[in-house]
Amino acid sequence: MNIMLFHSTHGLRPAVRQAADRLRAAGHEVWTPDLFEGRTFDSVEDGMAFKDEIGKDELLRRAVLAAAPYSERGLVYAGFSLGASIAQTLALGDDKARGLLLLHGTSDIAPGVQADGLPVQLHVAEPDPFETDDWLSAWYLQMGRTGADVEIYRYAGAGHLYTDPDLPDHDAQAAEATWRVALGFLDSLG
Repeated sequence: MNIMLFHSTHGLRPAVRQAADRLRAAGHEVWTPDLFEGRTFDSVEDGMAFKDEIGKDELLRRAVLAAAPYSERGLVYAGFSLGASIAQTLALGDDKARGLLLLHGTSDIAPGVQADGLPVQLHVAEPDPFETDDWLSAWYLQMGRTGADVEIYRYAGAGHLYTDPDLPDHDAQAAEATWRVALGFLDSLG
């Protein structure tokens, strides 16, 4: 698969590059655009402040420009937290999208979006302060209305960005389970 992998509000940190390497080792081609242009952050708050400074429209513009050269190939869009929300927006707007892999995040769904048969897999902590139970229930129903084929995996007791070994949220067991399931998902798209 051709995978466009977007980083979280922490920026393009080593964990994102390690995830890309893991995907490449499984036979996938992976791109990791740096939407923050070299900036990284140790805290969610600092990353969110920088994201707000850039603005949602500019972040989406950067993401679209990064994906555009490869979208004809049929991309799997993927991302971590903020990057997952960006991946979701792009995947739902790309009729050639092959799949959507969401790690730690989702996004609003524009009215009238159709994603007939789009395979979607979400991995999220339980509980997650950014992805509450009520939000996830509503999101799941809305994604179903788009026609997407959605699977949700919850990881009890894990922190929000539990796949990043350099953050306090890290949960090695949940991270390994996530990658095992996610790699199977990507293999099923081939």
